[in-house]
Amino acid sequence: MSASVMGSTKKTFNDGDHHNHKKKKGAGALATAYLVIYNVIMTAGWLVIAVGLVRAYLTRGSYHGLYYSIEKPLKFFQTGALLEILHCAVQSEDSVLLFVVAWTITEIIRYSFYTFSLLNHLPYLIKWARYTFFIVLYPMGVTGELLTIYAALPYVQKTGLYSVTLPNKYNFSFDYYTFLILTMVSYIPLFPQLYFHMLRQRKKVLGHVEEYSKVE
Repeated sequence: MSASVMGSTKKTFNDGDHHNHKKKKGAGALATAYLVIYNVIMTAGWLVIAVGLVRAYLTRGSYHGLYYSIEKPLKFFQTGALLEILHCAVQSEDSVLLFVVAWTITEIIRYSFYTFSLLNHLPYLIKWARYTFFIVLYPMGVTGELLTIYAALPYVQKTGLYSVTLPNKYNFSFDYYTFLILTMVSYIPLFPQLYFHMLRQRKKVLGHVEEYSKVE
């Protein structure tokens, strides 16, 4: 009798575990499908921006005015970066174009990398691009962002853009001009850390392949 009860209990637990495993597997599949769709859409979006830049340049024969040809899709696909969007609205075209080009190439590679990784079929070319192009694109993007912020400072100071002054009912003040300066200063310790971290990651991910190629 005891053995029968134990056997029945064990079966019940096993069935429960199997059911929970199926639920987790199903949820994981849905999450993966969602992430794949999301990354495909983001990859396509940044490809649209890249094509728009190239088409506008070929049509105009100059880089002047290129930003305005991709302004709407850029704002849509970069809505999370509110500060950068603000910069796009008020800054010099040359510096904006510098980091927009860096963003566009980086994001196409990044979202392609995520998509193929989720599908467990990552082409070596995309992996190589993910861990190589940043060597040029990161400094290029940071330079464009810093020049953009620097060019914004006189306008922000003059207009008091996004600043909150005292007195007010919340007894709170915020100086956006100072915030931008602090943001620029923060690049000094943060960028080298990120850049050298990526270099270490590149060596970790691609190092053994490159060493093997040299041996061959």
